[in-house]
Amino acid sequence: MTNQELFSYVDHTALKAFATWDDVNQLCKEAVAYQMASVCIPSGYVKRAHEAYPELNVCTVIGFPLGNCSTEAKLAETKQALADGANEIDMVINVGMVKNGEFEACTDEIRALRKETEGHILKVIIETCYLTEEEKIRMCEAVTAAGADYIKTSTGFGTGGATLADVNLMREHIGTDVKIKASGGIRTKEEMEAYIAAGCSRIGTSGAIAMLKE
Repeated sequence: MTNQELFSYVDHTALKAFATWDDVNQLCKEAVAYQMASVCIPSGYVKRAHEAYPELNVCTVIGFPLGNCSTEAKLAETKQALADGANEIDMVINVGMVKNGEFEACTDEIRALRKETEGHILKVIIETCYLTEEEKIRMCEAVTAAGADYIKTSTGFGTGGATLADVNLMREHIGTDVKIKASGGIRTKEEMEAYIAAGCSRIGTSGAIAMLKE
C-alpha cells in the first residue's frame, strides 16, 4: 500500500494525560496535511480543535481509559462532545461489568450511546487485554446487537494492545455491518499493513508519520 493509502486508515491520536493544546494543534495540522481519517483527542480539546479546523474529522473518547463510570456519565460526556463538534465517539466498555457476566447490561449501555450518537460514528473499545476469549466473543455479540459502527481492540493504556489473533477472532464473531479498529502497540508500516489485511478499517496510533517516513 502507498503511504497515502495507509494514512487514510489512521485515527491520529494524542490521549496522554499531559497532552497540551500545542500537542493537539500539531496533531490536527498533521492530520489535515496527510489526509488522515480523524484526530482522536481528549474531549476537553474537541471544541477548540473543531473551531480551529472545521474541515477535520474529530474523534474523542468516552469513559476513558477505564470505562467503569456510570452509563449516565458516559451519556453526558458524549452529549457534550457532540455539541462541541465531535463526529466520532470511541467509548470504553465497563470491563468490570463484563467480568460480572452482565452482558445484557453491557449491550444496553452501548445501545444507549448508539441512540445518543445517531448520525455519528460510534466505536466500542473492549480492552481485549483484560478479557478471556469467551468474553471477547460475547462483546462482539454485544457490539453487533447494539448497532455500533466499530469494535476497537484497546485503549492503549491497558496491559496490552492490539493483536492479530484478536482481530481475527473479532472478524469471525461481529456482524456484517460492524468494522474493526486496531489500536495500541502498532509501531511499523508492516504491522499497519498486516492489520488492514486482517480486516481492520481504522488504525489508532500516535506514530503514523514516523512509521511511514521510516
